[in-house]
Amino acid sequence: MAKEKFNYGGQAIIEGVMMRGSRHVALAVRAPNGEIVIREEPINSSLYNGFWSRVPFVRGLGLLWDSLGLGMRALTFSADVAMGDEGEFSGPVAWGTIAVSMAIAIGLFFLTPAAAADGFHALTGLESPFLGNVIEGIIRLLLVVGYIWAIGRMEDIKRLFAYHGAEHKTINAYEDGAPLTPESVARYPLEHPRCGTGFLLVVVVISVLIFALLGRPPILVRLVSRIVLIPVIAGIAYEYIKLLARNMDKPLARALVAPQLWLQKLTTREPSADMLEVSIMALERVLASEHLAATPEPAPAAVEVSS
Repeated sequence: MAKEKFNYGGQAIIEGVMMRGSRHVALAVRAPNGEIVIREEPINSSLYNGFWSRVPFVRGLGLLWDSLGLGMRALTFSADVAMGDEGEFSGPVAWGTIAVSMAIAIGLFFLTPAAAADGFHALTGLESPFLGNVIEGIIRLLLVVGYIWAIGRMEDIKRLFAYHGAEHKTINAYEDGAPLTPESVARYPLEHPRCGTGFLLVVVVISVLIFALLGRPPILVRLVSRIVLIPVIAGIAYEYIKLLARNMDKPLARALVAPQLWLQKLTTREPSADMLEVSIMALERVLASEHLAATPEPAPAAVEVSS
């Protein structure tokens, strides 16, 4: 059986991009003085290449948890670089901010829809558990889309979304075998089928189906179930997205992934050439670390920091 090709991926961070390989992760961040600061570190390769990476559903949980940790560290590093001499976003301040943000996200996107649907049920006398869960899912989807749209109006988030577009374009160009230059990469689409934005949409849809199996238990039980079942839903969503990404040559897969690509229009912006330069540098560093490309020549305004 042929070994499955590794899927490189990344994440937009503050004024930069993180790219993840099978054994290394590289961050490239544009500092206030114009320099590109590069940081590289090894990752837990067993999650991406070992036994657990071949166990369906379970592998998704490990990879998502690892990605969460990588993303948090990348965001704190990029915040420190972007702030320059103005301060440092790390330690208890950073982790406290992240913990509060996660708590708010769980409350807003999982608990609030359940409580709102319960209120709707009480007002209308709706008896169908399935319809109740569909209404909850619609409320959750509207909250997710509305939140993304609202924060996308902020200037700092617009730049973050532009780096998100740069990350997608760079991965698309690499997977197409195109030269990794700003001019070449700029021609590729902003959307990518494995994007985390699409993952959010899939989670919402799958949550409707999973929660429908539970019926309409008492509100407290229902609220607890929304939190407890997050890993289960995430594992199923990961496998679904992975399956679609492997079959993009088939019309059905392209039709199913279309809503995910549409949602990415809210979370990506057209990047500038200097943003593409940052994204390309991050991917080239990962490829070089994994011996898939020659070590790139440092850019005139690039510095490296140790992990």
